[in-house]
Amino acid sequence: MRSPERQQPAAYYPGVPEAIDHVFLDIGGVLYDDRVYAEAWRRALREAGSTFTDAAFEEEYAACRAAQDRSFRLHLATAFLGPDADVRALETLAARYWHYPPSALHTDVVPTLTELRDEGYRLGVIANQPSQVRAAMERDGLVPFFEVWGVSDDLGLHKPDPALFRRTLELAATDGEQTVMVGDRLDYDMRPARAAGMHTVWLLRGEAPDDPTPAQLAEPDAAIEELQQLPGVLVELS
Repeated sequence: MRSPERQQPAAYYPGVPEAIDHVFLDIGGVLYDDRVYAEAWRRALREAGSTFTDAAFEEEYAACRAAQDRSFRLHLATAFLGPDADVRALETLAARYWHYPPSALHTDVVPTLTELRDEGYRLGVIANQPSQVRAAMERDGLVPFFEVWGVSDDLGLHKPDPALFRRTLELAATDGEQTVMVGDRLDYDMRPARAAGMHTVWLLRGEAPDDPTPAQLAEPDAAIEELQQLPGVLVELS
């Protein structure tokens, strides 16, 4: 949780003179609370035999969020089980608990998606998620908003590989210059999206740092603290 004394601009952007007609969003952190993912990994690590305090886990998780330059899975596995940790086995364990309950849906998601759709934007997702995430999104009324699905398990491509972003753009039959990627990470969202030719909006929740540095804030085309700020920022980027 961010400290109340932090003074962060409502939105930061230098401006990009391109027309935007497609908006792609990550799922974890952007649409749903990413603590579900963190808790799944906490449980998986303990089931795999690691013993640690909740405070120790939070410290390592916060270090990943602050750095924005590493695989959370690999870092946590190595930190708590050593360099020989079986990350694939841990992923299987974590998958048993990585399910978004209705309460994990951020309250600003449906109003923002409705506004974007009403303004004529075409929407899609680009996310490292199991295919079954669509069932949760169907339950929560999100599926009808999205035309294009760039889900890693569906396409066999995973962030931070820019190929996942390029393939999703192909599915959307659009050019990167007309698109924006909205995500909560620099390393897995902003940087590969830019490599694929997309514009970028960094949402400062989920796996974003509590206190991003000026250098980090300068990387995306815009940074926002609430998803409901997105429509206004898209106007500025167009």
